Amino acid sequence: MFPWHQYVLGLIFLIAGVTHFTKSHWYERIIPPYIPAHKEVVAVSGIAEMIVGFMLLNADTQQMAAYAIMGLLILFFPVHIHMLRNEKASLNLPKWLLILRIPIQFGLIYWAYQYV
Repeated sequence: MFPWHQYVLGLIFLIAGVTHFTKSHWYERIIPPYIPAHKEVVAVSGIAEMIVGFMLLNADTQQMAAYAIMGLLILFFPVHIHMLRNEKASLNLPKWLLILRIPIQFGLIYWAYQYV
């Protein structure tokens, strides 16, 4: 039995991974132009998020999942910066929310670190 917050984080990553396929156009829009193959990147990152979400809910793989989640969140920083700097990529989100997402990333990294 895991603490409730571990289930929440696993579920967040599972849902986020699924939305890569149900709302792929959102994700394709926010990828910086210097990253090639947007559709493929969205699919691969969605699959990765679902895998780590499941792995976090397995005692044998939770530590590996926590490190993988931290790595993914670090890899996603350029996307957050791109969304902040590019109006088309911002998905019409308010600027304050785009700015707030950056410290939230650090909070998510710390949250994942709790399961190492």
